[in-house]
Amino acid sequence: MDEEIRQRRVLTPEQAYVKIRHFCAFQERTHLEVKRKLSGYGISWSQAGELLSKLIEEGFLNEERFARSFAGGKFRMKGWGRKKIEMELKMRMISDYSIRVAIREEIDPAAYEKTLTKLVEKKWNSLKSPGDTFYTKQAKTRQYLLGRGYENDWISRIMKKFIDGQTNDNNDSD
Repeated sequence: MDEEIRQRRVLTPEQAYVKIRHFCAFQERTHLEVKRKLSGYGISWSQAGELLSKLIEEGFLNEERFARSFAGGKFRMKGWGRKKIEMELKMRMISDYSIRVAIREEIDPAAYEKTLTKLVEKKWNSLKSPGDTFYTKQAKTRQYLLGRGYENDWISRIMKKFIDGQTNDNNDSD
């Protein structure tokens, strides 16, 4: 059985090209993903480079389009911050230029602030254990948001607004 797993079906470059076009048409892919997939088909790196060029020419593969799709999706669907999105794109070998364009065009500052405000409120209100003092809640909330990839200056500004709002609400009820 181990021999069966090791023996991959080797495709000709033409067969691999047909399969990889479908792979790229299904969803946005990175150059690295496509090269790895072609390698799995038994295609050499030099042949893979030629096929990549052909895919780029025909519009099946576009690094900037991938970066924009990734950044927009992770921000809107998962609530990731700019730093986490940037790190993930770098891990996928996306160029700095494409990353900057994607983040600038896909993440609206007003939506970013709104999402961050929601996350601050949600995390703050979820901290209800008796040992959670004001400062503990503040530290845990900040750490949570840093882990989500938000920048410290944004976190500080939004948390200050949120805490000021909390203080004003408490003073109004007295």
